Amino acid sequence: MNKMHLNLLAATISALLLSACGDAETTIVQQDSIESGDDHDHDDEHDHGDGYEIESAGRLAVLSADANQTYIYDLDDNSLLDNFALTYASSSLSSSAGFRYAVINSRGQDQIEFIDGGLWQEDHGEHLHGYKQDPALTTYKLNGSRPTHLVKHDGKLAVFYDGNSETGENSSVQVLSDSGIANETETLAELTYGFSMHGVAEPNGEHLIATIRRDDSLSTSANKVLPDQVGLYHLHDGEYEQEHVFELTCPDLHGAAQNEAYQAFGCSDGVLITQFNENDPSSAKVANIDVLDGVRVGTLYGHHDVNNFIGIASSHGGGAAIVLNIDPVGNSMEEIDWQPVTGAQPTAYSFSADGEHFLILDNQGYLTLLSAHNHDGEQHWEFEKQIDISEEDVADMPEDLSFKMSISQNEPLVYIADPISKHILTIDIETAETVSDIELNYMPASVTWLGIKEDEHEHEEDHDEDHDHDH
Repeated sequence: MNKMHLNLLAATISALLLSACGDAETTIVQQDSIESGDDHDHDDEHDHGDGYEIESAGRLAVLSADANQTYIYDLDDNSLLDNFALTYASSSLSSSAGFRYAVINSRGQDQIEFIDGGLWQEDHGEHLHGYKQDPALTTYKLNGSRPTHLVKHDGKLAVFYDGNSETGENSSVQVLSDSGIANETETLAELTYGFSMHGVAEPNGEHLIATIRRDDSLSTSANKVLPDQVGLYHLHDGEYEQEHVFELTCPDLHGAAQNEAYQAFGCSDGVLITQFNENDPSSAKVANIDVLDGVRVGTLYGHHDVNNFIGIASSHGGGAAIVLNIDPVGNSMEEIDWQPVTGAQPTAYSFSADGEHFLILDNQGYLTLLSAHNHDGEQHWEFEKQIDISEEDVADMPEDLSFKMSISQNEPLVYIADPISKHILTIDIETAETVSDIELNYMPASVTWLGIKEDEHEHEEDHDEDHDHDH
């Protein structure tokens, strides 16, 4: 088919050599005062007034495929702020729960590092206080056996450590917030197991919904390293204690997400849906539909403001993807026709920040937008448009690299990294227009947005963002 090529807007980049963390300069921007009936004094070095706000498009962390480096760009002018050498080359990139930090996961080396993007906001009671400073590589690190699934929800990040049966290292979960990273908290809220597994955990307030691996003689999983049950845990004195085991099993469990009311887990025989309140945890199973034909849902996406989940089913190692709309209330699933071009295999998925769109980026250089529609009280997802994001021959894609994307959390924008052209496009999700282009002198391996969300209580997407592993 003929492609409609996008007109790219050129943007120049000036490389700025900035000072390290110890010399970082913090900027505080004052906004119009907010009326308050309380008189109080803040006991710190700044005269806060009644409220502060940072106006910024955010920052972009880019992991280089050419060298062991991560670059931080200012999205207000697309300028390079700084770059940082990483400890290990085999790392993956994502963001922290509050989007202040770039999270560098070196699974094979049992370590997670953090780069402070330099933009964040704190709740000071009657006002939100914004901060802006130079990016900096922190000295704070997490260490544990095989950190694999990293899940964000409602300001918390759950790190699931798979463990290593060959060395006798068991699985565990650590939960932290951006303030925990900033304060370099040594003792984190934790769940420890007496065995190893390839599992996942969903943080939810003081609770954790996490996988359970039973004895091999009892497990319904064909691959015994995969769990087949889910438990509800509650935080007590820094440790998560089991409160409930959900009744239904989930053979070969892989993939998880949650929205405001439910959690979803991918199983070989369908999708397990869990729900809990203080008195009545419950579970249900959404059965596989015929179109799956032996393929299972192994990846799930949820959004705080979206009723349904998006499930992805594909053969292990690639192949055509089946995209599914999973309804936890109606206990049903249906295939979404995302109208891929011939040979298209998705390389990245994401909800838009407001949950109005679901984005699919594929290896043929297309970005597909799905939009939600309600009909007779049920939510359905439909194909809206397809955007050509590359003028290059996709056959020239370097080995082990692919198109990647990250969503802005304060504007309707998506940032797409193109290793062939060595640039990053900024595309407006609502207009489908390319609004800027960051030229690079290296191949980008991954990209993640950092900054201050538009609203701390909205636009919460849930998905296990880090899962480079074999299973």
